[in-house]
Amino acid sequence: MEVNLKQVVGIVREASSLMSRGGFSVTGKGSRENIVTSSDLAVQHFLTGRLADLLPGSGFLCEEEDMADTAGHHDVWIVDPIDGTANYARGIASCCISVALVHDWEPVLGVVYSPWRREMYTAVRGKGAHLNGRRIKVSDRPFEEGLMFTAMSTYRKEYARLCSDIIYDIYMESNDLRRTGSAAVELCQMAAGKAELYFEMRLMPWDYAAAGLILQEAGGTVCGFDGSFPSLSKPSLVLAANSRGNCLRLLETVRRHMQKVPYE
Repeated sequence: MEVNLKQVVGIVREASSLMSRGGFSVTGKGSRENIVTSSDLAVQHFLTGRLADLLPGSGFLCEEEDMADTAGHHDVWIVDPIDGTANYARGIASCCISVALVHDWEPVLGVVYSPWRREMYTAVRGKGAHLNGRRIKVSDRPFEEGLMFTAMSTYRKEYARLCSDIIYDIYMESNDLRRTGSAAVELCQMAAGKAELYFEMRLMPWDYAAAGLILQEAGGTVCGFDGSFPSLSKPSLVLAANSRGNCLRLLETVRRHMQKVPYE
């Protein structure tokens, strides 16, 4: 069953009304760095209900409440109700709702909405990427002029020194670094030509499923440690760039520092 992108966009836009600028509660999820707000839960409940109605028989993989109903489903929604929750909880605009639809574990539709920026990024496989309805594409800047989005493995700080070594090598060969606190927003900004390079040691599928497709449809490349699109069923190292060549150069740098990903 083919899903109408406009309907998904409408559902996501409705869900964003639950992202209030105040009056939400904040609780921890096992560490001081990992938090969830009542808005995360409200958005996720809304999205799963509406998307299930839109595509009967589909499964879900969602960040909150350990929701992983994927077995036996050809179509699975991968949802991050609020990517950049720490930003959201502090009133920082770099946060978003991320919704991807995967068919037999291949991304076919992606919607990322950053409501406080009023930026709606969308993509359908084979049909390009768009920002607020306008076609977008990656920049053509070379590696040496590239800005890199990155982070220090916030939830697994035992990898921070390894991240630092990799980031240092890339930094010395490129232009500069940026860190905004939302993987989905960063990958989408790359799709719009605002940065060229990306490295994160460990992300979850809901962080990159939708934005990764958007970046690919804008002409970019996304890969994991093995060079193929990162796993959509478990944590993954994520590299991305505005070109295949630049992404492979990132991968070569990573492989100089480790022979395999240091986690399952």
